[in-house]
Amino acid sequence: MDNITHSLTGLALARAGLNRFCPRATLLLILSANAPDLDIVGVHGGTLRYLEVHRGYSHSLLCLPFLALVPVLLVAGMFRQKLPWLTAWVLCAIGVGSHLVLDCTNSYGIRLFLPFSSLWFHLDWNSLYDGCILAVLAFAALWPHFAGLVNREIGTRGPTGRGTAIFALVFLVLFDAGRAILHQRAIAQLQARLYEDAPPVMTAALPEPFTPFRWTGIVETASAYRMMPVNPLGDLDTSSAQIFYKPSRDPAIENAAATPPFRYFRYFARFPVWTEEPFLTDEIQGKRIDLTDLRFGVPGAGSFHCIALEDGRGQVLRSWFTYGSGSDAGSGARKGR
Repeated sequence: MDNITHSLTGLALARAGLNRFCPRATLLLILSANAPDLDIVGVHGGTLRYLEVHRGYSHSLLCLPFLALVPVLLVAGMFRQKLPWLTAWVLCAIGVGSHLVLDCTNSYGIRLFLPFSSLWFHLDWNSLYDGCILAVLAFAALWPHFAGLVNREIGTRGPTGRGTAIFALVFLVLFDAGRAILHQRAIAQLQARLYEDAPPVMTAALPEPFTPFRWTGIVETASAYRMMPVNPLGDLDTSSAQIFYKPSRDPAIENAAATPPFRYFRYFARFPVWTEEPFLTDEIQGKRIDLTDLRFGVPGAGSFHCIALEDGRGQVLRSWFTYGSGSDAGSGARKGR
C-alpha cells in the first residue's frame, strides 16, 4: 500500500490504545509502519536495482524483528530519552507487521519467506492505494482535531480519538473481508468459462482503487492472455476482452530475454506480454522489444515495462526497465513505419 495508508494505520493503532504502553508510542508506530519501505535506498542503484530489492528482504518475516529495532533506536537517539526497550520493540514489531499485512493484500505482493523462498504472496484484494481505506483512516486521524476545536469553544474536554481509531481499524478488517468475498466471486466467474475450448491456465481478478464492485479480470490460456472487466455481483461479459497473444519462438525475443533487466522482470511479472515493432535511428534500423506485466498496464500504457533495442542482426544494443509507460523508445530512436 502507499505510505500515507501505512502512516495513518500506525496512527490508528496508537490512538486505539497502544500509545498507553510506551513513551513516544505514536511516533514509534508511525515510523515502524513505514520501516519496510527503507528499501527505497535501492533507487540510488537505478530503477532496475530498486525493482529487485523492493518488497524483498525488508518485507520478509526473517527481517521483521531486526527492522523493528530501527525506529526504537532512532526515537531514543532523537529525543535522548530512555525507553522501555522491550515494550517499544513489541510496538514496533506490531507496526512492521501491519505494513506486511497491508502489502500482502494488494496485487504487487511481497516475498515473506526470503531468503528461504523467493515466492511472491499477493491476495489481490486491494490496489496499491485504495480510496475507501484512505478516506476512513483520514477521517479517524482528522476528526479529533475538528471535534477538539468545537469542544474548546464550548469549554469541554476534547476527544482522544480512540473511538474513531478503533472504528477505522475494524472497518479495515471488515472491508478486506468483504473484498476477499468479492474477489473469490470474480475468480469463480472467470474460471467457470471455457476459453479456446479449454479451461484457463491461470486467472486473476485485480481490484480497482475506488470501488470494490469493479475488478479487472485476467485469464491466461495456452496461446494468449485475455483482460476484461468483471462485476462480481453481475454476469461476466467476455465480448469486451482485450486479447494479447503469446509470441512464437523468436530469436529477437530470446536475445532480449537473456539481458539482466528482462531476466529479472520475467521472474517478477505474473502476466508477461511481449510486443515487437520496428524502430529507426539515424544509423540503424532494427527492432524494439517490449515486455509488459498486465497487472500494471498494457503495452505502450500504464507502468512497469522492459524495453530492448536490437539492430538488424539481432544484437541487443540496449535494454532497460522503466516505471513509465514505455512510450519513449530511447535516446535517438523513433518508431519505424
